[in-house]
This record gives sequence, C-alpha cells and structure tokens, in this order.
Amino acid sequence: MIGWTPCAAAPRVADAYARIAAVDRPEAWIALRPQAEVRAEAEALDARRAAGEALPLAGLLVAVKGNIDVAGLPTTAAAPTFAYAPERDATCVARLRAAGAIVLGVTNLDQFATGLVGTRSPYGAVRNAWDPTRISGGSSSGSAVVVALGIVDAALGTDTAGSGRVPAALNGLVGLKPTRGTIPTTGVVPACRSLDCVTVLARDLTLGRGLVETMSEPDGLDPLARAVPPAPAPSAHARVAIPTPEHLADLAPGWAGAFAAAAARLGAAGVEVVEVDVTPLLAAARLLYEGAFVAERHAAVGAHLEAHRDAIGGDLDPTVAGIVLAGAEPSAAQWAADAERLQRLGLEVRTLLDGCAALLTPTTTAHPTLAEVAADPVGVNSRLGRFTNAANLLDLCALAVPAGSVDGLPFGVMLTGAAGADRVLDDLARLLLEPGVALFVVGAHLSGQPLNRQLVEAGGTLVAARRTAASYRLFALDTVPPKPGLVRVAHDGAVIEGEVWRLPAAGFGRFVAEVPAPMAIGTVELDDGVGVPGFVVEPWVLEGAAEITAHGGWRAYLADGMASA
Repeated sequence: MIGWTPCAAAPRVADAYARIAAVDRPEAWIALRPQAEVRAEAEALDARRAAGEALPLAGLLVAVKGNIDVAGLPTTAAAPTFAYAPERDATCVARLRAAGAIVLGVTNLDQFATGLVGTRSPYGAVRNAWDPTRISGGSSSGSAVVVALGIVDAALGTDTAGSGRVPAALNGLVGLKPTRGTIPTTGVVPACRSLDCVTVLARDLTLGRGLVETMSEPDGLDPLARAVPPAPAPSAHARVAIPTPEHLADLAPGWAGAFAAAAARLGAAGVEVVEVDVTPLLAAARLLYEGAFVAERHAAVGAHLEAHRDAIGGDLDPTVAGIVLAGAEPSAAQWAADAERLQRLGLEVRTLLDGCAALLTPTTTAHPTLAEVAADPVGVNSRLGRFTNAANLLDLCALAVPAGSVDGLPFGVMLTGAAGADRVLDDLARLLLEPGVALFVVGAHLSGQPLNRQLVEAGGTLVAARRTAASYRLFALDTVPPKPGLVRVAHDGAVIEGEVWRLPAAGFGRFVAEVPAPMAIGTVELDDGVGVPGFVVEPWVLEGAAEITAHGGWRAYLADGMASA
C-alpha cells in the first residue's frame, strides 16, 4: 500500500505555489521550477490519468534535496562552485515521476551533505518550520522544512550520519532511513559513498514507506544497491531496548521525560522494554568523523575543494571544508585498524540487542538555536548525531517518528533495527504514533489558504481532495479572513468541494478548542456516505450572507464569484 490516493494535480500545484509565497522561506530552496512549467506537467498528467493510465502517485507533490539530480535543475550540493546540469533524473527521482509524482524544486542542505544543523550553506541557514530562531537540522534541511510547512507532501533527502532523521525530528516529521542499498544512489552526489542512503521525509508513515518501496530495488547502475530480504516479524511479545539512564542524562530539558513517556507507550501496548548499555553503539558513532572513515568524504569532493581553496569562506563553507580536507590525512593502516574496530563494535552491538526487535532512542539530543550553532558549529553538530551516526556504519535501518512536544516544539524518537527490519520498525512506530482524526475543510483552511498553517502547526497531514454528499449549501461570510459557511439542507442541496486532513488526537483537540464562533465542528457526510468531522457554521450567521453554492466550492468562488463581485 502506497498510502496515497491519486488525485488531480493541477489544483494542487496552484495551491503549492500560493503556499510558497505565503510562508516566505526562500532559504529552504536552491532552485524552484517555474510555476507555468509545473502546471503544464500537472495538466498533462491529469489528462493521462483521465485516459485511464495507472499513475498511483498522481497529484503527489515532492521536493528533492539539492545533492540529488533532477533534470532541468542545477545539482549544487549547496556549493555554487560545484554546480552542474544533470542530463537525467537520479534513479530515485525518475521512479517517483514515473508513478505520477511532481517535483517542485531542489532544496537547500548543509554543503556536500556534511552536517546535522542546516546552517552550512551559502544559500542561507534554513530556519526551523516551528520556530525560526532555531535550526532546522541537517543536512536535509530544506527538504524537512518544505514538508513541515505544508508546501509538498513528501521530500527526498540523504542520510549518512543522520541527515534524514535529525531534521525530521526537529520539524515534527517522519524520517525513513531504509536499509543501506535499498534505494539506488545513482545520480546522488556522494558524502560517504559506501554509507549514503536516500531517505524520505513525510508527515505520514504509510506514505513515507510507500515512497521508499516505490524507489527500491537495484537499477543495474549502482554497484552498492541490493535487494535485502525482509527481516522476520517479531513474536507476539516483541522486545525493544532503550539506553540505560546515564546515556540520557544530558538531553535538553524535558526531553528525558518525553522519551520515558514514549517508552511507556510501547510498554502499555504489550512490548517488553529492556535497558541496555549502548556504549558500543556510541563508540561506533564516533568513528564516523573521528576515525579514518572521513577519508570517504575527501574521496567524494576533496579534489573540488582543493581546486577551489580561494572560495573557502565564501561559496565554500569553512567548517565543511575543514572536515572534508582533513579526510586526506588518515593512512591506509589507520583505515584498516578502524575497520577492524568497527567490526568488533558491531559484534558487541548485535550481542547486546540479541532478542530485541529494535533499539528505541531519542532521535537527537537537543534543539539548538541558530545563535548556539554559530557560536560552536562543530561541538553542537557532534552532539546532535549521538544516536544517529552509527546506523549506516553498522548496516542498520532506522526510522524517526514524532513523539509529542516539549515546550511547544516537536520531540522525536528513533527506532533502529537490523538490515531488512524496515517493516518491523514501522509496526513498532505505529504503537508510538498518536491515532489520527479526520477533518473535512472547505474554506480558509484549505491548502494554500490563509489559515492552512493552523492545520500544519497542529500536525495535520493532507489526505486527499474530497467532496460532500449532495445535501449542502455554501455561503460567503463576512469574516476576517474571508470564510465560507457550510450547512446541511433537507432539499435542493449540492456537492461542495473540500479536503480531508488527518490530525493527531492531541493536535485535533488543540485545534478544535481554538475554532472561533460562528464556526463549529460537526459531522459532514462525504460523497461516499461516510461521515467525518468537519467545519460547519451556526445558522444565525447566515442571515444576509451571500449564497455561493453554485460555484461548487470556496476556491472556485474566489476565482470566479469574488473576482466578479
């Protein structure tokens, strides 16, 4: 199951570009496709679907990290000196497009995918979607933010040290780092070629996993791509490991409590939660930057940095350059010694997790401000990767999921498992995720409309464009911002266009509590006969209101009726 209902693409494209203008976060993008070009592609896809072509991702909007090739857009890896024009899409992008997905643009990142902060880019520091004074997390910074802000449905990132998981956690998203080699990296600028993974950032786990599987299987071009047999499902009484308290002692204020609550949710669902000493895992994590494996970063882009030393401090980030250029120093003997040490640490990790379906940890350790990173760029970055750095070194899969909030900001946890255990992690993650509540909207909360951000901030995920049963009328209300009022009638009703969103239970409760009169939440019958919570209006406010039912929906009224009023 992909987790996506095919729908008309052209209206969603228009809404996305309106949303881009409304949120005003230009630093999240390196290059956007012209709206007219994307609209033409969407209309062509809609025509193909109308003609009967199977396009399972029709209407899905995606963004792509700027180190992944998208034909027609520059691949920069956030380094203008490195930019080139790819002749074809990366394999992962091509597979999504073949299924009907539309790429809006390429997103900003920590330069050469080296960093977990999202600030190491000449295109600007990417601000967090929830709090612009804080970091977005990196290196897949722009990809995370444009999903969290509701511009696209999902985005591609890459992950070597945690680059697809840390920004997911700090922006309230799901971040899927599949088993290494599952998705070919053909067309991806390498950070550490033998460790890199293409990742998915999304607001919904089922959709995220569906996109991973759409992109999976070897392509005959990437020698490291592989088909990994799925790990067997755990027994009815799964066991999950968590770190012993000393490894959680210096988390950000409130985070240890939030993590304990997440572990308790697993326990309440029947999972056996056991403490383990994760010292060997943390030792392996340190090898990624402190050992000889940093030589792979030099092998990837060191020659470019050597040839453009005059740009360091300008277009080339000095912190990134220092890390990459230091990769020329380790000897072959040190590489061999570190490889042997990693093998021994891997054995220790497998032993301590024996009998466990997964390891549960906080995804990262804190949510720094932009100022804190500027004051200590290397130290802060290093702390952020404590629990993420080891996964690819040890050939583990990992999944970051939201787990509530602390002081109004997202808190996330991560499940890490053996190669091939991706679906096992999904099943465990669903025990952590809050159940969703559907909400039907018809007006100012639609995608791209002024109040849509309230749904996004409440953790909402767009499910699909839907219509009511033919028993409703729509009125234009005199409110700020303008809103419609939806009422059910016994006779002479019509079908009204809208959208179904899904919100976590806690987010739904907060959202409903803030709905101002005369708006209210009631049950709305959709065209398939199913009733869902949705916006209705108190009847008294309709006196003197203009009826706009004939337009069939709020967007059509804005485009036709309001324009000619």
